[in-house]
Amino acid sequence: MGCLFCEIINGKIPCYKVYEDADVFAFLDINPTMPGHTLVLPKKHCSGLLDVDVETLSKIMTAAQKITAAIQKALGSSGFNIIQNNGVPAGQVIEHLHFHIIPRNESDGLKHWPGKPYSGDMAADIANKIQQKLEIGNW
Repeated sequence: MGCLFCEIINGKIPCYKVYEDADVFAFLDINPTMPGHTLVLPKKHCSGLLDVDVETLSKIMTAAQKITAAIQKALGSSGFNIIQNNGVPAGQVIEHLHFHIIPRNESDGLKHWPGKPYSGDMAADIANKIQQKLEIGNW
């Protein structure tokens, strides 16, 4: 079977579409975290954030900004999360780049993941490794 999201974009699988233009498609998530949870994705298939060209990514984010504003006005939410998962370890289920817009309110009960502070020189070491890769264009 092909890509589920490509099938939705092509109208072969029904969805509750909220937005469409020449490059971007958005619809309500079938298993929403919160009412109004919307997926925003490129019409052009790419598997994840590191597989998309900058022009398409810019169009997705511009559309996501517009869609998020509409969600907040329509549902009266006071905040939102935009989440993008890459790869199975990060929770990506469909290998087609997509952003989750999740409307939020103060008493909605959704909790963020627990964080742990870095120990010793770990933060400095990690920051240095990342900076080195950026400097040599090895990303």
